[in-house]
Amino acid sequence: MDKGQKFSVWYFLIALVVAWLFAEYIYKPYTESKSEVPYSEFLADLDKNNIENVDITESRIIYALKEADSGDVEKRPIVNGIVFMKNKKSKQNENIKSVVRLLDPLLIERLSSADIKFGGVAKRDGLIDLLMGILLPMLPLIIIWYLIFRNMQGAGGGIFSFGRSRAKELQGEMTGVHFSDIGGAGEAEVELREIIEFLKEPKRFEKFGAKLPRGVLLVGPPGTGKTLLAKATAGEAGVPFFFITGSSFVEMFVGVGAARVRDLFGQAKKKAPCIIFVDEIDAIGQSRMNVINANSEQENTLNQILAEMDGFEPNNGVVIMGATNRPEILDQALMRPGRFDRQIQVVLPTEEGREEILKIHTKNLPLAPEINLRSIAKVTPGFSGADLANIANEASLLAARRKAEKVTMNDFDLAIERVVAGLQRKTPLTPEIRKKVAYHETGHALVACYLPGSDPVHKVSIIPTTKGALGYTMQMPTEDQYLISESELKNKMAVMLGGRAAELLIFNEASTGASNDLERATETARRMVIEFGMSEKLGPVRYASPSMTYLAGASQIRDDTGDGTAIIIDGEIRKFVTEAQDTALKILKEHEKVLHEVSEVLQEKEVINHEEIEEIVKRHQEMETPSD
Repeated sequence: MDKGQKFSVWYFLIALVVAWLFAEYIYKPYTESKSEVPYSEFLADLDKNNIENVDITESRIIYALKEADSGDVEKRPIVNGIVFMKNKKSKQNENIKSVVRLLDPLLIERLSSADIKFGGVAKRDGLIDLLMGILLPMLPLIIIWYLIFRNMQGAGGGIFSFGRSRAKELQGEMTGVHFSDIGGAGEAEVELREIIEFLKEPKRFEKFGAKLPRGVLLVGPPGTGKTLLAKATAGEAGVPFFFITGSSFVEMFVGVGAARVRDLFGQAKKKAPCIIFVDEIDAIGQSRMNVINANSEQENTLNQILAEMDGFEPNNGVVIMGATNRPEILDQALMRPGRFDRQIQVVLPTEEGREEILKIHTKNLPLAPEINLRSIAKVTPGFSGADLANIANEASLLAARRKAEKVTMNDFDLAIERVVAGLQRKTPLTPEIRKKVAYHETGHALVACYLPGSDPVHKVSIIPTTKGALGYTMQMPTEDQYLISESELKNKMAVMLGGRAAELLIFNEASTGASNDLERATETARRMVIEFGMSEKLGPVRYASPSMTYLAGASQIRDDTGDGTAIIIDGEIRKFVTEAQDTALKILKEHEKVLHEVSEVLQEKEVINHEEIEEIVKRHQEMETPSD
């Protein structure tokens, strides 16, 4: 809960207390002071000479009864034989009564003959009733509404603050981030340092006629540190830093987004040189080609950003930085030179980069002497900086849970398994399911062992995980792969279908446990056919849709693909998957004894590592090799 929310809660509680006190001690006594009685009771009091005085209004008659003589002992309250004086103040409200005025021509004569003081009140009664009966009871509600509404406006306050920018301003040194705090940035850091030099020494570049880049777009998968790079750029340059998300521009009110853009750039120009960082800029920078309503709020906001970045007014000294993981949906006008001049790819870190990131995130951890960050970096290809930070945190939590003094290598291994496969469940498997899962996972592991170019098996487990897997085979590449050949892709599919092949070989039927394997193998085969042109029948032609996303996703066939070609594509996909399964079956049939032995060991131990598998495989190879 932020500060504004805390204030609104306290104001609401205070207003409730004030409303209760007002109703109890002001409004209630006032309303009760004029007890409503019928006209007959008023005449009865008049006949008994019990009335002290009368006030006559246009619609009502308000009269006060005579108070009982406090000296009359019979009318005093008696408690335990002691006679008390009546509280005159407590009886005051009961002595004043009100009655609706009726047409009674003899009323004035009766009051005069009874020698009662009476008079008229001209319209004063109606005004007081209106004030006390309607406006004052609503006063606490008005206060509550005002306080809550004022807090809803944010720090700007007032109902006219919707157009104020919600960007948070930080001075460069206040970001607290420098490039030394970021590992694995690589080329992205080199390109950003040029922006920093521009901001620090603009005259040195102006002497050569160079212009400061208007915009820098950071593009990369989630967790690669795009926001950190922007903060580090501001921290290194020592200039003001305005931070805002793309979704903060758009509200339900028309024109608010454009107004906030103008206000943001207006503030930035006053603080130039400075950096404006818009995180998730795709929220407002989507292409206008797909917008149905030409006057949409999102389009108005985008148009204002385009005008501010490269319009008639100069924008000297202001660098706008954007971050997105969906560059394919951004508007082309936003991507042209003069607006986002630089597009920096923030890719997943390399092995050296992963080691740098691990050093940063483990510098405050009590590491055991056997910890080798280089080996951890080797077995974590494809991990982002956020993933590596999560692994370091999980390892420290595991060490703390077992009350150890140091974080060991085993803690990191378990942390990697938790991130990749999920947390282990305690639910035991039945012997029949346990046997099927053991053969399934052994099939994956053995096909990977016997196929050349496959990633080495790191660990095999038949312990269920929270991600829904009954077991898993963990492969860890020894190096980062940037290109994969056709034969390597076929071998990967064979490894994926090794579990299904083992089930067919041992139990003569497949199970639902291979559903995810089939999904991944089919997607790999689809990409081989429609993206990579690896089909002999179709030739070197790309049939994948050009609208594929920047991030990895399911491939789609082009809309203009003919029905006949689509049938051939399906046939080629089926052929690749079938060949991969046949390859796995052939390998397992040739090494069926190894399959049985590894499966039995796995059922006994539940978890085996690559050394145990290699030992069994090597022993059987020596037995099969004839001696000279």
